[in-house]
Order: sequence, then structure tokens, then C-alpha cells
Amino acid sequence: MTNRFVYLFLSIFLGTGAALSAQVAAKHDLVFDKLPTRWDEALPLGNAFMGELIWQKGDKLRFSLDHAELWDLRPMVGMRKPEFTYKWVQSQIKKNNYALVQQYGDIPYEREPAPSKIPGAALEIDSKEWGEVTSARVNIEKATAEVKWSNGAQLNSFVHANQLLGYFRLKGVKTFNISLIAPKYEGEVDKTAGGSVAGDDLARLGYKQGKVVEGANSYTYRQAGWGGFEYEVSVRWKKTATDTWEGAWSISAHYPNLPKTEASKQTTTALSFDKALVSHQAWWKNFWAKSSIKIPDEILEKQYYLEQYKFGSTARKGAPPISLQAVWTADNGRLPPWKGDFHHDLNTQLSYWPSYAANHLDEAIGYIEHLEQNREAYRDYTKWFYETEGINVPGVTTLTGVAMGGWIQYSFSPTVSSWLAHHYYLQWRYSMDREFLQKKAYPWFKDVATFLAANTFMNEKGKRQLPISSSPEINDNRVTAWFHENTNYDLSLMRFTFEKAAELAQELNLSQEAAYWRRFLSEFDGYALSENNELKFAPSLPYNQSHRHFSHLMAIHPLGEIRWENGEKDQTIIKNTINLLEKIGPDWWCGYSYSWMGNLKARAKDGEGAAKYLRTFSTAFCLPNSFHANGDQTKSGLSKFTYRPFTLEGNFAFAAGVQEMLLQSYAGFIEIFPAIPSSWQGASFTDLRTEGAFLVSAVREAGQVDAVTIKSEKGGKTRLKLPFKTYLIKSQKGATVKKTEEGFVELTLEKNGFVILKNGYE
Repeated sequence: MTNRFVYLFLSIFLGTGAALSAQVAAKHDLVFDKLPTRWDEALPLGNAFMGELIWQKGDKLRFSLDHAELWDLRPMVGMRKPEFTYKWVQSQIKKNNYALVQQYGDIPYEREPAPSKIPGAALEIDSKEWGEVTSARVNIEKATAEVKWSNGAQLNSFVHANQLLGYFRLKGVKTFNISLIAPKYEGEVDKTAGGSVAGDDLARLGYKQGKVVEGANSYTYRQAGWGGFEYEVSVRWKKTATDTWEGAWSISAHYPNLPKTEASKQTTTALSFDKALVSHQAWWKNFWAKSSIKIPDEILEKQYYLEQYKFGSTARKGAPPISLQAVWTADNGRLPPWKGDFHHDLNTQLSYWPSYAANHLDEAIGYIEHLEQNREAYRDYTKWFYETEGINVPGVTTLTGVAMGGWIQYSFSPTVSSWLAHHYYLQWRYSMDREFLQKKAYPWFKDVATFLAANTFMNEKGKRQLPISSSPEINDNRVTAWFHENTNYDLSLMRFTFEKAAELAQELNLSQEAAYWRRFLSEFDGYALSENNELKFAPSLPYNQSHRHFSHLMAIHPLGEIRWENGEKDQTIIKNTINLLEKIGPDWWCGYSYSWMGNLKARAKDGEGAAKYLRTFSTAFCLPNSFHANGDQTKSGLSKFTYRPFTLEGNFAFAAGVQEMLLQSYAGFIEIFPAIPSSWQGASFTDLRTEGAFLVSAVREAGQVDAVTIKSEKGGKTRLKLPFKTYLIKSQKGATVKKTEEGFVELTLEKNGFVILKNGYE
């Protein structure tokens, strides 16, 4: 290999020649030849606090404005009764009196309009004189929207990446008629609305309608909500040239005793459009520089970058975590689907799957911060419902972590905090931040393990189990959804909790605590398998029905206890279980099921299968603006769900699936291109992150891996499964390479050390 070739690799992988590497590009943008006419197909912009959807409503250009902290936080009426406890539920099941349990835990969620996420407002600009829209685009690299009309009018807009301001500029417009449209919080209730999926009528909240106050080139709208909560929306604009107008908008949420800067003060101090754009684009440039991929499947590559864009628009340090719709609450006169809440029985967890490998730990930490901030609410819930110490989290919560109810098998599940613990573990393993380990990760695991120890017992077989167990969302909300044995779902999460609690305690040299947690781990039984070595829902229930939630497969993915890498026994379980899923079919799968299946196929080293399911998600379960719509939008038999409530977890699980195809590190070593189709003769990625805080880059050309670069952020050891038969060390700094067993090398790297391995075929 020539010196010039070596230089190219050094430039690409060490950051001095980013233009040569895979990266986001114009071909990944959202591009339309007209402006969408529905809110859920609109052009999306956001910064995790505020969001904007740009679309056309009648002859108006409409901006749907949202803020993640706009919540009606009233307690759920009729749910928190002293007798409503885990033990009481068990007693009612024994009495065959489950209707009463539903009356307490589930019916209030459907009956009551709140607690709920609520919408902000909208801006409308009269556009009927501008002619037809000729193009509409979201430039995802710069996180800006652009719309053009036939008469030469042009809109540019963005939500600033790290300021509570949205900006817009209209050129080619001589007359400018703008209105601030408040949600209809007061008036006659639409009785056709209702139900958690369709969304209830806003008027049911009982608010007195706020007023829109017009000023000199400004509007201010202040809306009072429940319990002293208010929010303010402000927009200001000015004419900057003969035919050019610039404006800025903001939303501020005001809770009693919590300081907030009013939206009107934000817009008063807003910079000019061009000056604000500079710092906005600097943030996004840094975001995109964290990692990149290049694959020969144009559909998957574009969808992947759109998911990364949406993740950057909805996740931040210091911001609320990603709820069902995040910063894009429904603008249809109703409450959002499923109240726009935080579903911790799948939705929040899947939303953060792609953050770790994509090297976006700063954005992911907002999820952990939310859980930390609400610890006292979780403890209060644990003492009320479970009557024990330790910590559990309601499966469905408000912004402040308070239980909202719903199907209680899942909204009050005893293993919710265990699945959330998985993200604490990933944040630790991918960052190797020892302060995080000591102050957040291990304390969370310790509290969760303490809770599980108190809420399990030794059965007649000498095995530890829950008194009642469930598997989301098997048997829906019927009494048969409760099992008097551990489901594989609950079992996997409990085993994970005690195993990792012991691991983290040992990492902190807390040997006695580690031994204590290992004792509990040893008391659990193995997984329930059919005679064909297929994972069951529970010992008494085989996988015998199509279902959207692959809850019984948690041990395979995401927890990784049953691993392909463990050998023939685990491989048989994985293959047979996935085969059964496919045999029974996807009748009742949602879009996120296809995304999850892509991840499962990747863990099974099936690149063709992973690509197939991820492609189906992208082409059949997404709206034109890439939003996941749950049901099969092609109505071609891919699912019997053909509805379109928009939620985000399927989108982000898709991105994680692509990453699993390109790089895996969960099994104790790094594997390059573990699950790509054989037809992918060329592919590459830059700075994907692995466990151990390593950044990995790789190039595959003509069907062979050509080069691999591994950089260490914190220093440490890792093992690499060699992606080529022989290799050359082309460059290294602070690194040693040691051959171990056949096909592997052990890498020891200093902090900021790196090594470049080149295929030794030449």
C-alpha cells in the first residue's frame, strides 16, 4: 500500500479529512414538490425543548408550535386509593374480581382527559397570493426548512439548536399577514372525539380560553392550565427589506415556584436570522461529526440519517426525554395519541437504543437526568403501590414521573425500573465514566435490586419468582394477562438486574454487595422453552399468537443474555424462536415490531433478514415525512393494524437496527460488519461507539473489509474479532496488539490512543 493510501486512511479515521468519509448529504433530505396538508406529515424541526411542524392548512402556511414541558399534571381521578396495592390486586385476582381492578387502574386513563401532554399554538400566514408551492425541503444537515412558491416567495425556518427560539424568514413577499392561533381549549365538546388512541377533545380539560394580545409587530398568547400552570407563546417580526420579513417565536412553560424566562423576553432579545443561524448550524455540524455510515441500500441509508436528524431534534442534555411524540404534539384540536405520555413499557426505551453506538451520549443523558430528577416520585409510588423499599417506576408517567395508569399489568409492572436500568448500564459501558457509575448507575441498580428482592419469593421448587407476572402486552388487559409464574419477559429483566448489580458492585470493589446480588441471581430458574427450543411467553403459554411486542425475546435483544456468540445451544434457541415468529406471522405487528425484528435478525447474524425487515419498516410504516405511524400504510397485509397514530420509538429502533448490522460489542468483543447482506460489497462507517468507550471506523470494499480503526476515549482493553484472515498494523499510537485465540486479537490502548489495522491480503 502506498504512503498516499496510508495518509488517506489516517485522514479519514483520525478526523483530518472528514470530507472523504461517509456523511450526511443532500440525498438524505426530506424533499417534496408541494407542502404537506396534514400536521403529521409536516416538515419537522426541533431542539428537544421546542418543536415546529410546517404545513399547509387551506390557503394558510401553518407552523404548529410545541414545547416538551406543556403538561396538564392533575392527578388521575379515581386511581390512587389506599387499598389499590400490588397485594390487593393479587387478592382480587384470586377472587376472580378483576373488573374492580380495571375500575381502579385502567378505566381512569380512558375516562379522564388528563393528566396529559397539551399542544402549544400555531402561526398562520396568508399564502394564497403566492401561487402553488413548487418545492418543500428539510435540509437535515443544517436542520433548516425551505419552501418555495411559484411567484418567487421563499420561506426559510429553523428551531435554534440550543436556544428557546424558532426563526423564520420570508422573501419575495410584499404583504405579510400573520396570525397566532390558540388551541381551542374552550367551547362545545366534540363528542365524537375520545379514546386514548384518537385523542380526546381539548375542551374537556376545562380551561378558560387564553387571549392572544396583539402588539406592534408581535403577538403574545398566555394560557392558564391546571393547578397554577401557565404557558406563554410569543412571536415578533419585522420587515428587513422591501420584500423580506424575519420573525422569531418562543414558548415558555410556567409551573408554580419554578423560575422561567417568559417567551416574550426570549423573542425581544432574539438575534437576526443570519446571526442566529451561525450558532445553530455550528451545533448541528458538531452533531453530525460524531459518527456516520455509508451503505449501498439507499432506502436504509436515507432512513437512517432521517432518524439521526429526528434524534438530534428531540434529545438533549437537560431536556425532558423523548415521549411518544416528543416536541411534535398533535395539531388537530385534540389531545395527542395516548396523551403524549412517557410509556416505559417499550417506547422510551426503544427511543434511546441508537444513541450509544451513534456516539450521542450527551443527548442520551437527558433520559437518565429525567429518571434521576423524578426519583422521589418513583419512591413514593413504590411505597404506595408495592409497600416496599427500593425503587420501581410506573410504566406510564407524566412529565414529573407520576403514575397515570392504563393496563396495569404493564403500567404497574414490577420490572419497569429494570428495563430502565438497562440504559444506565449502557450509558456506563459506552462512556466508562466512573463518576456516573458511582453516583448514578450503581445506586439505581442497587435500588432496583432491593425492590425486586422484596417483591419476589422462593416457590415450592426452590426458585425465586414474582407473585404475579406479565409480558407486555400479551392477553391485553384481561385477567389472563397475569401469570402465577415468571414470564420470560420479567425473568430476563430480573436476571439482568441482579447480574449487572453484581458486576457494577464488583467494579466499585464492593465485593460483599456483589456476592449478595449474585446469590439472588443464582436463585432464578432458566428460561421457559418449548420442546423445539423456542422461547415461550411463560412456562404455561407458548408463543402461539402474532403479537406486536416481542417481550418474550428480551433475553436475546436488547439484554443479550442469550447470545449467538455463546455457541450452538443459544444459536438454536435464537434461530428457532425467530423462525416461529416468522411462521406465525406479522398480523398484529406494529411498525416498531419490524424495527425490533431488524435488531433481532442482526443479533442472529442474518444480514439479509435484518435489511428486509428494516426496509419494510421504512417503506410501509412511515409517513412521507418519515414519522412512524404504527400501522401498515400500504394496507398490503404487512399488518392488520392499518391506523396511523404517530409515535417515535419505531423510528429510533430502526436506526439501532442499522447500527447492529454494522457493529456489535455487547458480547465482550468488537465485531465488524456482523450482519450485512452478502450483496453489500462496499460499506463503511466512521466513529461508531462500542462498549468500553472505543470509537470504531471501518471500510469494506469489493466484499472484503479493507481497514479498521479503533480509538480509545478513556484507555483500556478490548478484543477484536478479526474481520480479515491476516492483517498489517498501518499506524498506531499508545496501542499494543496481541494475538489471542484463533481469529481474535487483544488491543490495549492508552487514553486517546489508536490503532489502524489493514487487511493483509496484498
